[in-house]
Amino acid sequence: MEHLIKFIEFTGYLGYVILFIIIFFEAFPPTLFLPGDSLLFITGFLASQGHFNFPLLVIILFTASIIGYIFSYIMGKKIRDFILRSNDKYWFKKKHLDYTEEFYKKYGMKALIIGRFIPIIRSFNPTMAGASDMDHKKFIKYTIIGGFLWTTIVTSLGFYLGKMIPNGDKLLTPIVILIIFVSILPTFAGHFIDKMKNRANDK
Repeated sequence: MEHLIKFIEFTGYLGYVILFIIIFFEAFPPTLFLPGDSLLFITGFLASQGHFNFPLLVIILFTASIIGYIFSYIMGKKIRDFILRSNDKYWFKKKHLDYTEEFYKKYGMKALIIGRFIPIIRSFNPTMAGASDMDHKKFIKYTIIGGFLWTTIVTSLGFYLGKMIPNGDKLLTPIVILIIFVSILPTFAGHFIDKMKNRANDK
């Protein structure tokens, strides 16, 4: 924690640029390992201690989350064209696009908004939305809503807990671990439910 604070003090306003870059690239499948929820919470907590300007922090995180999703969506569009031209020669096949397209038509809003709070899904969401040819106006609308809710809620949670808890810096590590566990729980739960359904169908 002390090393992180010293790094922030050393970088100054460059720290906002670094945060922007991380959240921007977190919107792409190859960089799903980048921190998301934990980063928002920690920066919100540090803002409560005076190391970040909270309104500026939220604006930068929100902007990065929107721009990253838009570029990832465009990349998904390119992938769609590649799949359609490949005539099912590769692992990505047209039937996968058809399935994904139907999924987003049915759950598009929920997938883009709720998916913001779920690691891995958060990184695949915009690319798959583009690959499935989701309407760009709807995509931008739900991206703005989801990005706003995600950045403001998680960052504010860290900020206000930092204000409320005495010596909160000593509890920061276990709190972040808890946030990571809670955020990935829906992914594992969904995987478990799917396996159970598949077993039931095989019987």
